[in-house]
Amino acid sequence: MKTSILFIGSIFLGSVLINSAFAGTCEIKYTRTACPGQESISFKKCKGKASCSKTKKISEVEKCKALAVKACKNNRHSITKSKVINASFDGNELKASNGNSDFCTIYEKAAEEFNQC
Repeated sequence: MKTSILFIGSIFLGSVLINSAFAGTCEIKYTRTACPGQESISFKKCKGKASCSKTKKISEVEKCKALAVKACKNNRHSITKSKVINASFDGNELKASNGNSDFCTIYEKAAEEFNQC
């Protein structure tokens, strides 16, 4: 019984170490353009600045790209005019499927969520 528990524990620990070893750093870079007069509210998510970055450990480049596209979502139409979202994985710049470094250029709802001030 003890041998089985040790074996299962070893497999679990090995799996955790392997997954951690292969996780990369996904950096999402946000640049917002505020609607006129809405800069303080629009930039609040970046501590008052138009641009900032957030990082996350992630296992695959494609997942990082998906996070970048998801970051384009804009629910505050009268506050944030538009966004530019760039991404890198382990320090390497990523491109959207159209070859552009701005992932919002492939965001399906950009026309309805941007430039609505």
